Amino acid sequence: MNRLWKFTVGGIVCFGLVLLTGCAAIYNDIKAPMPELSVNTSASSMVKVGRSECISYVWVVALGDCSVAAAMKAGGINHVHHVDSEVFAVVLGVYRKITTVVYGD
Repeated sequence: MNRLWKFTVGGIVCFGLVLLTGCAAIYNDIKAPMPELSVNTSASSMVKVGRSECISYVWVVALGDCSVAAAMKAGGINHVHHVDSEVFAVVLGVYRKITTVVYGD
């Protein structure tokens, strides 16, 4: 019984530490700018929007192309104004979708 008790307490402590890491363990939906890919131009150059996405399942299978080039092609964009990133994850990343959003003309 003592061994089972230690195993149970150890599992609970490990799960608690995962939750305290700052990552959303159950649900995560983040939309963030990518300032390193920004270009200083006027707001009138943001007339087109292109999106590309990647999806991963159970940390094993990953599908899609979430590159800036794929988003530019999808939106018919020749000149990039700025790029945003969206991340949607469920249950420690068992299902994760990453979307790259490109704004430009």
